[in-house]
Amino acid sequence: MKRISIFFLLVLLQATWNFGRSQDLILNDLEYFETQGVNVVVYNNLFTGGFNDEKTAGIELIHHGVRTAQGGAIRLSNTPEQWDLVPVIPTRKVDRASKSIESVLRYEDYDFESRVVVTAKGKGVEISVYLDKPVPAILEGSAGFNLEFLPSQYWGKTYLMDGRYNRFSRYVAGNSITRPNNEKIKQYKGYITSDDRGTGRFIDPLPLETGHTLLLAPDDPERLVKITSPDADIMLFDGRMLAQNGWFVVRSLLPSGKTGKVLTWMVEPNAVDGWVKEPNIGFSQVGYLPLQPKVSVIELDKKDKPFIKASIYKIGDDGNATEVFSGNIVPWGDYYKYHYVKFDFTLVNTPGIYYIKYGDFKTNNFLIENNVYDWITDATSDIWIPIHMNHMFVNEAYRVWHGEPFKESYLQAPPNTDHFDLHRQGPTTDTRFKALETIPGLNVGGFFDAGDFDIETGSNIGVVQNLVQTWEYFKPLRDQTFVDEKQRYVDLHRPDGTPDVLQFIEHGTLNLVAQAEIIGHMAQTLSNSVLDNYHHLGDAASITDGLPYNPNLGPYEMAPDGRSSGVKDDMWAFTSRNPGLDLRAATMFAAASRALKGYNDDLSERALQQSKRLLKESTELLANQPQRSGRFDRGSADMGTNLQLYITTGEQQYLDKFQELLWPALERNVSFVILTALHAIPHMEESYKEKLRPYVVKYKEYIEGLEKDNPYGVPIGLGNWAGGGAVVSFGTTICFANKYFPEIIDASHAFKTTNWLFGCHPYHNYSLVATVGAARPKEVFYGNNRADFSFIPGNVAPGILFRKPDHFENYDDWPFLWGQNEGTIGGNTGYLIFGSAFKNIVK
Repeated sequence: MKRISIFFLLVLLQATWNFGRSQDLILNDLEYFETQGVNVVVYNNLFTGGFNDEKTAGIELIHHGVRTAQGGAIRLSNTPEQWDLVPVIPTRKVDRASKSIESVLRYEDYDFESRVVVTAKGKGVEISVYLDKPVPAILEGSAGFNLEFLPSQYWGKTYLMDGRYNRFSRYVAGNSITRPNNEKIKQYKGYITSDDRGTGRFIDPLPLETGHTLLLAPDDPERLVKITSPDADIMLFDGRMLAQNGWFVVRSLLPSGKTGKVLTWMVEPNAVDGWVKEPNIGFSQVGYLPLQPKVSVIELDKKDKPFIKASIYKIGDDGNATEVFSGNIVPWGDYYKYHYVKFDFTLVNTPGIYYIKYGDFKTNNFLIENNVYDWITDATSDIWIPIHMNHMFVNEAYRVWHGEPFKESYLQAPPNTDHFDLHRQGPTTDTRFKALETIPGLNVGGFFDAGDFDIETGSNIGVVQNLVQTWEYFKPLRDQTFVDEKQRYVDLHRPDGTPDVLQFIEHGTLNLVAQAEIIGHMAQTLSNSVLDNYHHLGDAASITDGLPYNPNLGPYEMAPDGRSSGVKDDMWAFTSRNPGLDLRAATMFAAASRALKGYNDDLSERALQQSKRLLKESTELLANQPQRSGRFDRGSADMGTNLQLYITTGEQQYLDKFQELLWPALERNVSFVILTALHAIPHMEESYKEKLRPYVVKYKEYIEGLEKDNPYGVPIGLGNWAGGGAVVSFGTTICFANKYFPEIIDASHAFKTTNWLFGCHPYHNYSLVATVGAARPKEVFYGNNRADFSFIPGNVAPGILFRKPDHFENYDDWPFLWGQNEGTIGGNTGYLIFGSAFKNIVK
């Protein structure tokens, strides 16, 4: 025992020595606490509840460049899940004199309010919780202060609690108990994230450790954090017990019956003496064409002194590397947290294998060759898209990606139902089906939306439009996928004699036509009815039991004939009618009909019939609606829809409406509208193109403005969903602008998009696309296999997520943040258009 105590004392002394060498935290001009290597961000990013990711808010720790802790707040459970209640934070006050930030946290459902005060104290921060009223009786033993730590940055490392040694596990391990459901704090809007299988009890994880002094990762100075509390037990939980996206949770309960200052923590993140962030040398992991511009953007710590030059080394056939180019480093300037410089090596144009060396840092190798972009869309079209084909058995060699899902079709969603994925069934069904009645025939075609398994009708409409556009512009004949709609079977890497894009158009159209024919209009979504299978991770075919729900059976009971069950796991069709959505579908059906003619004439004709019917009905419905601002107004669709209707029908009314809306919209925001305007050129007279020319010049000015806005020269998003889609759209716009106005828009601007997507961006230099040819693509994505810490080839991540006030990130060891890692069917088919257009202009 004495030997253990002495060793613990030595560890504490080592930790104290580490802490002692760092500088004190200060409250900076951006209103967070910092010293070199440590940022403590206090409620700059707020909780939102429900659908939004809640691992990006609260008190957060950015530790030596990585956001390793978040969620610091009063929470009502040991290991909060995404749909657990979160506090609103109505006030946040910064007091520079006392070096503190004070915020009010409130739970409206329980009329429970607390104040959290974070104060800089030496090398750390003191976190104090104040109550004006005692914890409500119903929350006693539930309300506590939590701070969550990123598992991928801590597993395999050690921790100490009051001198007891342990190690963070790679996979979830620990103990739990079950408690009666009446003791569970209600979740957001009354949703329930788990299925108790009729037991009436819920799972409650037990702490891994309890004490008053916790040392996290004393074996890793960059992750070392000391947390102490003189007045409360500190508990350590593994949040992965309830959800794979859970974090390690440090927690102290609030005492019952007390007011005033009821809890104090001292949190001391270690700052490594002299630490400077390593340079992030941005470049294209896919490589470069010999004659294209080649510019590396290098992200530097503001305390780092830039080198004067960087070099290019070529790897010879004998494996030896030789310096072949040395060029000047050109400063760009500061952008949010870091400083940026550029290294232009365009003069290197001989095909070969190369790497960049900057000081003592060198990149992995890349290619310069004429064929580097030939395969950039192949993984997306050959693998990612077919894997997301719903209602099919999808096979790849020895692997089954998923069985045939939802054989029981879909139930009619009951009236007045709010859905956890932001949908709502209105006061009526708007169909001939009764609440919870099976709607036969909807289980055909369609695509999974993203990392989940629903059919978002709006997204699927956009997907078919993307695929039709790809087909009509570029006619890709690539055939690497076997698709048999009758067998409901897909086999990857097996040609079947039909272009894959044409089969994808067919598959998407099948579901959308079925909706129109069977429901009578377009559903909002075909989605999960219960939250506990919405967050399903695994084979899509196992989400439901494949049997329609029978209300005459008991819970989990199966009918004697085996054709129905009492399991409430069925998918629902949310069918409240939206004439705007119907009008979009009418446009899509007309386009799909053109593409399918001569391949599937029956489906082509059915699509055209539904297009005409929905066009007539939706136009009448919109005409009878009150005038409103937004996407649709009084019987007219938005500008893009009017254009597509004109292309399909040739009717002058749609052309007139399109032009009526177009020119004012271009005046308001040329960058947002110009792509739609460009798509109209082949269908217009020459005078239209000339009238458009000044706006293309304006768009060129927008492109030049981006060069001044950020060092990458692309539109960088700053919202809760990273801006990769905007960057892809930017690249697509440049490709089409160059096609029609090459004298104004140079094709070289399109390389800014490929550079960004393939590795030249903040935080790291990995390709955001799991694409063929990338030397170092991201290793984890938020897909339906995210629990395996893997990816689906061809996926396109949203990209680099911005967290207020100045932090960009993209985790490549933790897939579960959808805002930065989740590819969508809409986004990935949008990438298919960009990749096709890009390959077209470089050839």
